[in-house]
Amino acid sequence: MENISNSGKLSITFCGGVGFATGSNFLLQSPEKKILIDCGLFQGGSVAHELNRAAFPYDPFSIDILLITHAHADHIGRIPKLVKEGFRGIIYSTPETKKISEIMLDDTVKIIDGESRKEGVLPLYEKKDVTQALGLWKEISYHTQTDIGGGFNVYLKDAGHILGSTMYEIKYGGKKIVFTGDLGNSPSPLLKDTESITDADYLIMESVYGDRNHEPKDERRNKFKEAVLDVIKRNGTLVIPAFSLERTQVLLYELNNMVEDGEVPSIPVFLDSPLAIRLTGVYKEMKSDFNAPVQGEISAGDDIFNFPKLKMIVHSNDSGHLHQKNNPKIIIAGGGMSQGGRVVSHEQFFLPDPKNIILLAGYQAAGTLGRQLADGVKEVSINGERVSVKAEVRMVSGYSSHKDSDHLISFVESTAPTVKTVFVVMGEPKSSIFLVQRLRDYLGVNALYPEKGKIYELS
Repeated sequence: MENISNSGKLSITFCGGVGFATGSNFLLQSPEKKILIDCGLFQGGSVAHELNRAAFPYDPFSIDILLITHAHADHIGRIPKLVKEGFRGIIYSTPETKKISEIMLDDTVKIIDGESRKEGVLPLYEKKDVTQALGLWKEISYHTQTDIGGGFNVYLKDAGHILGSTMYEIKYGGKKIVFTGDLGNSPSPLLKDTESITDADYLIMESVYGDRNHEPKDERRNKFKEAVLDVIKRNGTLVIPAFSLERTQVLLYELNNMVEDGEVPSIPVFLDSPLAIRLTGVYKEMKSDFNAPVQGEISAGDDIFNFPKLKMIVHSNDSGHLHQKNNPKIIIAGGGMSQGGRVVSHEQFFLPDPKNIILLAGYQAAGTLGRQLADGVKEVSINGERVSVKAEVRMVSGYSSHKDSDHLISFVESTAPTVKTVFVVMGEPKSSIFLVQRLRDYLGVNALYPEKGKIYELS
């Protein structure tokens, strides 16, 4: 373990989220305080597995505060490990993020336990570590100024990425440092727009789609609708690997509207993810977080996540029986990058048949099965079996909950007159470096792609 220290000035160290789009983990420190922003899992292949097991580059016991931007696993997934290894400070997030994190970490600990048993190694952490982490957690609502000690104040703004996602405006010594977390692809079908930042001195921002743009909002919906109509014509199965948090709820909302408006025939739709089912329940509770049009639909009596022939699949035995259900049908299954979850067995069964369609509706990290399918491979390995890819694989990037390159530029533009440095992180290197150059060229700001582990003084 390397105990990161600095010269007594305010500094930031990038302990994760650099070199990978995942593993978000940043250390902001002054002489009085050590503050972490996010503590997420690395995702994608064996390298990520090794990084997750590696020691933190700081003493967890020395950390005073942990700020959580949102509840995706690549932002919260190593919190119990941090606690297991000595962290006893305070964890802050929005109430929504805490509620979702409890569900997400409960699911993650089960996955970790199963993986460790297969590999014959000790788990990364256990249920007791999750329970202890939740006991350290405090909630801060949006648009609330909070003194967290040591001369630091934080103010939360809506990032518009997923339910409860926040940007942290951190004030210290007359400086304002903003951590964006992940920025929403506004306007979202469900959520409020990303709020603007206008007076940051330092900006630490994501760059998942830093080198490319999404298709227009109307086009993404048309692509989704076409996939449904085409699989009906073929009498096949539409398999959608979906992230359980946000993506699944957006897809259900879109299908609900298409069915209600008569744009697509009503066919069986199976939501095959216990995690997504639990999270959809949270979304139903948090109606005030939705944008105005969606709140209007709910007030008018619309159950926005439910429609005829939708069936929730909780038990794994029922999941296996879906293969024998009559076509046409739609299966939305957990595992957005096809690295795990029930979608993998569905892909194993449905990929060899050309009448089926696999619809990739989000970012696919390098090293994942989803990335292989996106890259157009003709054969994949699933559960030790070579599976031919004869089903049609389609992609629709517009349902991403991340801003694309042009909108990331627009986001920075509002604070360009004040910002001294923009640190571009949380993207694959090519995406981050491309965005760095665009920010320099278009806005004339001092943008850089930081080195992992290097201390940057915020002078």
